Amino acid sequence: MLNEEETLALIRLAKAGDQSAKETLLTHNTSLVKSILRRYLGKGVEYDDLYQLACMGFLKAITGFDETFGVRFSTYAVPMIAGEIKRFLRDDGSVKVSRVLKKTARDLNRYIETYAAEHGEQPTVKELAEAFGMDEGEVVFALGSARMPVSLDESGEYRDEKSVPLAERLPAKDDQDEMIEHMVLKEAIGKLPEREKKIVFLRYFRDMTQSEVARRIGVSQVQVSRIESKIMGKFKDELL
Repeated sequence: MLNEEETLALIRLAKAGDQSAKETLLTHNTSLVKSILRRYLGKGVEYDDLYQLACMGFLKAITGFDETFGVRFSTYAVPMIAGEIKRFLRDDGSVKVSRVLKKTARDLNRYIETYAAEHGEQPTVKELAEAFGMDEGEVVFALGSARMPVSLDESGEYRDEKSVPLAERLPAKDDQDEMIEHMVLKEAIGKLPEREKKIVFLRYFRDMTQSEVARRIGVSQVQVSRIESKIMGKFKDELL
């Protein structure tokens, strides 16, 4: 294992173009490289490909390292290696699409852009199929392959969306009547005596039977039934 002085000396040589210095650094940091790539196993990328990506990140770390910052090279290299792998997983995706299909999708999209510029509207799937000598199903499949899935945990592209996950920006169901009913019921429950509140809670929030509620609060099942009917009558009056 190289000490910090040896590492810095090799980095200087590597930056000056010494290929053997790069190889020496990589050889002595193989365990570091492998420890990072293991975090990304099982994500649809072969081990050898992950290793190549990790090595690329390591070499970029050598190029970008500035010893005047006073940090250890390994501290700087770790996020560089992980970043290279993450970038590949993000851009390439875990769903693999063949190069031929990718090229077809690019050609189709270029044609759509040109057609739209000339005609003021986009071509239909049938027109695309005729222009490229493809089945309509093949056109739809090719265009769909170019659309990468988006995680609901990802942030938006614009500055004011950077810290807000997509899931929080999706429109919620706009049911104003239901919202008002909930508000009225909440207010109505708040006006009930404590025993009646408890019955509502046990019956409708704990899903207990009238007999179970009766045993819990020390009354008969008939009494619970009567109290419940009275409560339901109050709620009905509040909602009307």
